Amino acid sequence: MDLDELLHLASPIIGDLGRGFYFTPETAADGEKLGLNLYEYYGLGRGGVLGDVEAGTARAAFGYFEPGVFAMLWEAARAKADPREAGRAYLQSSASYGRLHLSDVDGLADIVACLDAVNDAADAVGLALYAAVKQEPLVDDAPGRAGQLLTVLREHRGSAHLVALRAVGLSDRLAHHLSRPQDAALFGWNPAEPPEVTDEHREMRRKAEAITDDIVRPAFAVLDDAQRTTLADGLRTLREAFPQEGLPDT
Repeated sequence: MDLDELLHLASPIIGDLGRGFYFTPETAADGEKLGLNLYEYYGLGRGGVLGDVEAGTARAAFGYFEPGVFAMLWEAARAKADPREAGRAYLQSSASYGRLHLSDVDGLADIVACLDAVNDAADAVGLALYAAVKQEPLVDDAPGRAGQLLTVLREHRGSAHLVALRAVGLSDRLAHHLSRPQDAALFGWNPAEPPEVTDEHREMRRKAEAITDDIVRPAFAVLDDAQRTTLADGLRTLREAFPQEGLPDT
């Protein structure tokens, strides 16, 4: 399989599956154990791998959220739970989600081996959220590890895309509006006051996507042809195994 074919197939599937556990009842129950509601657990759990940082630091690693709204979420959550504890618990929630849906998938060990190879090869320099979550230990069982690797590799491309937006000079708010204008309120923006979008902005976003591909491509390039086929077929299988919940792309 051609490397770019794999990249363009894998990236959206990893993006979708890596977030699948974010707002499930099981994840909500995990957050409640730390005294966090579901959205607080999302914010502190996903960002807690960065440590006990200021809200502005965490928001910069996330991107897309209205800064004041994100700060309220972050500060409310870290007043209730330790960020590092929440970050590790959140990655365990991802493992639990994998176990719930992937335990009967044939050939899962081979798929996990490919995901592991990509994660091991990925350069985390300059990719704040990915660099932090990559340092966390992963579980050993294949279903749990698959769930975690999908989440970790989702942060790989997400962090790379923020770098690409900076490279082309497009704000994260504009990029988010171009992709998901219907989700403005979910990210704290006033939907009645959308940013002005021009053809130049659309071209900048297209360039940012290409740069993002350039950043993440070397990680996938470590796979030989047989492994690329294994990963492509495996990701299609995983997509069928997970529920299609249509959650907002956060």
